[in-house]
Amino acid sequence: MSTTTTTTAATPPTTPATPRRSPDLGRKRTGSLAWHLGALLVLAVVLYPVIWVLGASFKPSREIIGSLELFPTSPILQNFKGLADGIADISIATFFENSLFYALGSVVGILISCSLTAYAFARIRFAGRNLMFSLMIGTLLLPYHVLLIPQYVMFQKMELINTYVPLLIGKYLATEAFFVFLMVQFMRNLPKELDEAARLDGCGHLRIYWSIVLPLCRPALITSAIFTFINAWNDFMGPLIYLNEPGKYTVSLGMMMFRDQEGVANYGGMIAMSLVALLPVLAFFLAFQRYLIDGMATSGLKG
Repeated sequence: MSTTTTTTAATPPTTPATPRRSPDLGRKRTGSLAWHLGALLVLAVVLYPVIWVLGASFKPSREIIGSLELFPTSPILQNFKGLADGIADISIATFFENSLFYALGSVVGILISCSLTAYAFARIRFAGRNLMFSLMIGTLLLPYHVLLIPQYVMFQKMELINTYVPLLIGKYLATEAFFVFLMVQFMRNLPKELDEAARLDGCGHLRIYWSIVLPLCRPALITSAIFTFINAWNDFMGPLIYLNEPGKYTVSLGMMMFRDQEGVANYGGMIAMSLVALLPVLAFFLAFQRYLIDGMATSGLKG
């Protein structure tokens, strides 16, 4: 009996070819690296003043001016402890209470007056609407300093100087054209069918404004509230012109009192107070920032 043996030649294993790196991929990585480095550079420039203020608040006043170091070698807390003693027999809390009153009063006035005005321009048809809206937008072109002297003369004759009325009355009369424009553009995107359905149920303009339009305009209202609060809290020119008594000063004016009559300033206390003054603004923004990204549909579902 014979057996036949068949032998086959062993085939050497094939090695997969190494893919060549595309030149476009290298350029994309280089561009991405350059973009990130540029973003980090811009971030460093933006954050440098904040870091400088943070470090200077723990330095003695004599080391703040002319020092190149961001952070002190021997930090001190005397600047913050000095805030508890007040300035010229006035408590620091007084300045913060005045600023809070001014800022919250401005927010309430802007939300009420500007939303009502925006509803009239966006949802009600009346003669001269487009002309009046154009004139209102045109007020954005007027510099604040042009109206400063006639307004001061008017409030002086009304004996309202050294009160908060000149600072707040404009907020309740919808003089902030930017926020009116912001709300008008938002309200114009709301479906007209909502108004028609409400009218069939017997609702008037005030009920439509309060029960339908305002809940859907929550993102625009929150945005206006945030910017109004920040602008009022940081306002320096208005309180400087209309407020005369140190007991009515806001935080921005209170920091001026760290300078004595001879022009020598307590930079340590001034910077410490400016750092503390950032906390209410930061807290207000963090509390309402999530509403900035809410859309109209999301607000409608939640309402």
